[in-house]
Amino acid sequence: MKKLKAVVPATTANLGAGFDTFGLALSLYNEFEVEEYDGVVIETIPDNSLLKIPEKNLFVQVLKYACEKRGKTFHGAKVKQITNVPVARGLGSSATAIVAAILISTLVSKKQLTDELFFDIAYRFEPHPDNLLPAWKGGFITALLDNNKTYYQHLDFPEDIKAVVVIPDFELSTEKARAVLPENIPLKDGIFNLQRASLFISAVVNKRYDLLKIAMDDRFHQPYRKKLIPGFDDVVSNALEAGALGASLSGAGPTVLALATENFESIGNAMVEGFKKHNVKADYRVLEIDKKGATVEIIE
Repeated sequence: MKKLKAVVPATTANLGAGFDTFGLALSLYNEFEVEEYDGVVIETIPDNSLLKIPEKNLFVQVLKYACEKRGKTFHGAKVKQITNVPVARGLGSSATAIVAAILISTLVSKKQLTDELFFDIAYRFEPHPDNLLPAWKGGFITALLDNNKTYYQHLDFPEDIKAVVVIPDFELSTEKARAVLPENIPLKDGIFNLQRASLFISAVVNKRYDLLKIAMDDRFHQPYRKKLIPGFDDVVSNALEAGALGASLSGAGPTVLALATENFESIGNAMVEGFKKHNVKADYRVLEIDKKGATVEIIE
């Protein structure tokens, strides 16, 4: 019996002003091993009782849908899910499950995976290309969805920049983080973000790291979401004081991201202290930018 394995990177979206637009893959990975089975059996590492329920397991739900979309009856699967990307922390854990399931279903069906088919399946579960695309293809991506069509571009990301992510010890669902956003924003805030998102791209392309601090500021989502994240302002200011090039929420949060070329440990510790000041326990990781994206292979 063949055993298939998909490895998918975490992602960080927005990067400040690039709300629902910028996405970046990180060197933290979820792994999914699957073999055909009559019924569904799920092993989770670390142990997660919720993920063992097939109806609650996003990977299983997408795999079932993707197989049936291709005309293959889903009889079941034996799944081993190794979770390194924490759930509901703004690091794209749901995107890893969606991408892995689509890639595995593609290998099973032996049909080519086109962008059209990928998005047709993925958007049923998460309509956010800024998360899905870097998880699938790696690297730094700008993306948008317009009239059911996805437009995206890869951009080279400087190899000497690493991401320091500080992960607080509490979850924040994307639904809750979106619920606090206003329906409308002032024109001056729209201009503010447009200027900084444009500046971020030019700073990355031209390696003008001195511009990243201002380019990662935001008025679309962070002023509203930070109310759900105790100590956010202190965490960001601590990161910058410790030598970060720029800092922002990672996705919808509550993880906070800093970009840096040096002093990684000092920055991580300073950010942890920012949370600690507000009685929030947190851990940090120093991550590379993943340029490879998701992989899938037959391992038996």
